[in-house]
Amino acid sequence: MDDGKRAITEKDLSNWKLIESFQDALASVLEVNQLHRSFDDPERLLTCSSYLSLLLFGLFNPVVESMRAVCAISSLKKVQAAVGTRKVSLGSFSEVQHLIEPDLLKQVFERLVDQAPAGPKSDPRLAHLELIAQDGSLWSALPRMAWAEYGVGPKGTATGVRMHLRFNILKDCPSDAQIQIGKSSETQALRDMLVAGQTSVGDRLYGQDYQLFAEVEKAGAFFVFRISDRAVIEVEEELPVTATDQAAGVVRHAWVYLGATAKLRTIRLRLVEVKKDGQHLFIVTNHPVETVSAGLVSLIYRRRWSIELFFRWVKCILGCRHFLAESPKGVAIQLYLALIAAVLLQLFLGHRPNKRTMELLQFYMMGWASAEEVVALIQRQAKAKPTSSR
Repeated sequence: MDDGKRAITEKDLSNWKLIESFQDALASVLEVNQLHRSFDDPERLLTCSSYLSLLLFGLFNPVVESMRAVCAISSLKKVQAAVGTRKVSLGSFSEVQHLIEPDLLKQVFERLVDQAPAGPKSDPRLAHLELIAQDGSLWSALPRMAWAEYGVGPKGTATGVRMHLRFNILKDCPSDAQIQIGKSSETQALRDMLVAGQTSVGDRLYGQDYQLFAEVEKAGAFFVFRISDRAVIEVEEELPVTATDQAAGVVRHAWVYLGATAKLRTIRLRLVEVKKDGQHLFIVTNHPVETVSAGLVSLIYRRRWSIELFFRWVKCILGCRHFLAESPKGVAIQLYLALIAAVLLQLFLGHRPNKRTMELLQFYMMGWASAEEVVALIQRQAKAKPTSSR
């Protein structure tokens, strides 16, 4: 297809086994990791694989909104056949979340991400860069989840769990994540997740931490951060703005230092001032001019929006809004499973499904739609208009 999407056939859909694909990836991780010793008990009926598969199955079912609902569907024969378990009691399901380390799922997630190709919107001008958007998103916690802590959100009164995410812009796919309490620092998460050679793209929150600029550069990495329009800027040298830069909205290009005093002074930075589509942006980077032009800096920052769309997709289209487990480990397991589900869908379809496509896949998994009907509708949507997250 011209837009880079692979045409899905009835055979593809009939052979697509979401749970089996996940279990295969999990099995390879379990081969090199040791589970809690209680899983060696021959009388234990709920295995690690069955528990995680059942939880993943629940994420794909729009009517499942609680741990009790997950346990209830475990009595259905088709569900038992799909996840490889018997009926699960509430007590057993609740217990297992404390016995599994979320890092197991992080390893599964990382292995699946390695298989993801470049996304359909990949820009050849950016192919020489590894662009990673960094941001965090808050999931509201229940009042009884005291470990999630208070004092987050716009008014400082919410409880929450924060996912710190690194999102590969060219693959249009998540690449790394940390699940922490709501009050955890987003700039510290970026420090902890830095990888040499990557370019971290962040909003004004990251551009306010002047020490972060030097730490990223010391780590052998790069950044493209937006800064406040009130920042104190000391211009060292004005740089030319080419016609190509102007077409990207660039109105100013310079080598600068930020900070009102010597103590606050930043490392030497490139400033790119952009006026485009009603926005006035001040963006800084440590990339040399020869590697990334001012026009590309503008383009890179505007592509940062893809991480916001992904968070919206996870919460609104995948429907990961309700916690099926409430312990720190249980919440981390569920959110890693949501990321795994996103990658599995992208590997199968070649892109993240929009709301209509997701509904069709859920109908198919529930037995209400045939492979032929789903494929016909997906192909019809692809011809009608480009895929969106709405």
